[in-house]
Amino acid sequence: MFIQTESTPNPATLKFLPGQTVLDTGTADFPSAEAAGKSPLAERIFKVQGVTGVFFGHDFVTVTKDDATEWEHVKPAILGAIMEHFQSGKPIMTGGEDAASGHAEHTGEDGEIVSQIKELLDTRVRPAVAQDGGDITFHGFERGVVYLHMQGACAGCPSSTITLKMGIENLLRHYIPEVTEVRPVAV
Repeated sequence: MFIQTESTPNPATLKFLPGQTVLDTGTADFPSAEAAGKSPLAERIFKVQGVTGVFFGHDFVTVTKDDATEWEHVKPAILGAIMEHFQSGKPIMTGGEDAASGHAEHTGEDGEIVSQIKELLDTRVRPAVAQDGGDITFHGFERGVVYLHMQGACAGCPSSTITLKMGIENLLRHYIPEVTEVRPVAV
């Protein structure tokens, strides 16, 4: 098994490509070791000293480290953890649960606008963000403001504000006149 690595716009996050499917659908975000209980792979990666976050996409794993840790010290251990897990035959996720689409449910009068927002996110934004090792999901829409949750490499990335304001906000405002602003939310 050969695992490739790619840098991301977030210097604290590295993207690992195991050359096979990680999740069949959706994404899975583990912002802490406590959240990793439903994933044997995430638990194994969190055992590496300095790891602060793990995120799964379709064919990649992104790992975030703390500021005090250097990549050259933890990268070999993370590569080993990923390789050992895939060779063990254990599932990525336990409990038969699959990853979710990530979007929050929305009920109310703005249903059609929210549907358009989610469609644009799924077709235009999320594929591009996945290339950088992250994901952006819909969290809410209220009075023209779209609230988005940033995950993986996007969470805490220095360029995420620019991506939100210059990229996603402009895109949504162009196609959906009811959208006036985009804001990040911490979940």
